[in-house]
Amino acid sequence: MRWVGWVLTWLLGMGLVLAGEESSGKPDRSESGRKGVVYVLPIRDDIMPPLVYVIRRGVKEAMAAESDILLLDINTNGGRVDVTEEIIEILGRFKGKTVAYVNTRAFSAGAFISVAAQEIYMAPQSVIGAAAPVMMSPGGTGVEKLPEAFEAKMTSAVRAMVRTQAEKNGHNIDVIEAMIDRTVKLEIDGEVLNREGSLLTLTDRQASKLYGDPARPLLSKGTEESIESLLGTLGHGTSEVVRVEPTGTERLGTWINAISPLLLIIGVMGLYIEFKTPGFGIFGIVGIVAFAIYFLGGYVAGLSAAGWMLVFVAGLILILVELLVFPGTLIAGITGGALVLVALVMAMVDVFPGGPAVPSLPDLRLPLRNMGLAMVGSMLLMAALATYFPRTSMYRGLVSETASGVESMAALEVEQADLMGRAGVSVSVLSPGGKARFGEELRDVISRGERIEKGRPVRIIGHSSTTLVVEEMVG
Repeated sequence: MRWVGWVLTWLLGMGLVLAGEESSGKPDRSESGRKGVVYVLPIRDDIMPPLVYVIRRGVKEAMAAESDILLLDINTNGGRVDVTEEIIEILGRFKGKTVAYVNTRAFSAGAFISVAAQEIYMAPQSVIGAAAPVMMSPGGTGVEKLPEAFEAKMTSAVRAMVRTQAEKNGHNIDVIEAMIDRTVKLEIDGEVLNREGSLLTLTDRQASKLYGDPARPLLSKGTEESIESLLGTLGHGTSEVVRVEPTGTERLGTWINAISPLLLIIGVMGLYIEFKTPGFGIFGIVGIVAFAIYFLGGYVAGLSAAGWMLVFVAGLILILVELLVFPGTLIAGITGGALVLVALVMAMVDVFPGGPAVPSLPDLRLPLRNMGLAMVGSMLLMAALATYFPRTSMYRGLVSETASGVESMAALEVEQADLMGRAGVSVSVLSPGGKARFGEELRDVISRGERIEKGRPVRIIGHSSTTLVVEEMVG
């Protein structure tokens, strides 16, 4: 069995290397990286969950390449506040310079994201503002008025979030609050820029107008014809520009991650039923496919490296070695189980280049919640299946079609009846599962719960599915 060790070592090593690439913090020291790289991220259309995956992917690539500037190309009417908050948190991971370029419009959530950048520039005839929270009508076909109490609560929460970003990046807080809260009046240098009952919206010229002493732009640092001209103004006209574009798989990743607990339950139950029935069939395939889709979701979302899939496979192999080759030793099974659990959790942990090797508790909260839901659901289903599944016609059909050397359920029952009372010797520790030899036959056996040491005489007293139930012979 030396080849098993070689395969496991290779799988585990490759998995940990690939998984570690995402969190190693070792930057890309390419020639272009030394000259200067600018990453352009699209904040386009509605701000919805798929955009989070695009932004996450872009920020991680920019961090790995040691990009000098993260440029947000913004043209949006807004979107969901929770998605906006997640995008702002991701942008905060980038340690370089962040610049927002309002390329036509930045309404509502688009204005929030603009404020999360250190500098704001605008295109000619572009606008920014009108950032009060609203509620979409059922089906997303229009906007409905929020109940007064709920509007006040939402406005307060949004103001706190955006105020934090404005303070951090040195933007005029009064301007930002006038965009969010219609009860705020904005007057600067004797000029009323916004009256109570209205939401502030600024054109590019208004946003870049100078106020105060010393004079400072109201919000925007200037108007630029294009991203190229803006890069020249920023001193990066000759830098390499990397434009991050949506791949089309982000929407798929959103759907997959929304059902990740269900995928875990399907995967666990598929493999559980496969172990309970002889041969290899549809349930094993369904379980493997469910786990593969689960890992695909994490990869598409930009959360996990592909290496965790290999770590998961290495863990499964160790569990199979425990069950089929060295039953009762526990070492392979415990190690394999630990690898499987770590891989399943880490597949949904958001790890950034240069981040800590061990995820923090907030990073683990969502993966652990999904894992907990999956474990509870799987245990409930296992208990139900253990009670009712063996009595179903489906189970009898599966056993009849897949049991090696057994033509039908009737033949299997005859064989099991003939084995009753047969004596043998345990060839592994039964705790409670393991293997025993009966004459020249090596069979999977299980005790009634007690531990039976290796080399003890045993007797068949029944069966559970296709596994023989034995007891230790005394005297």
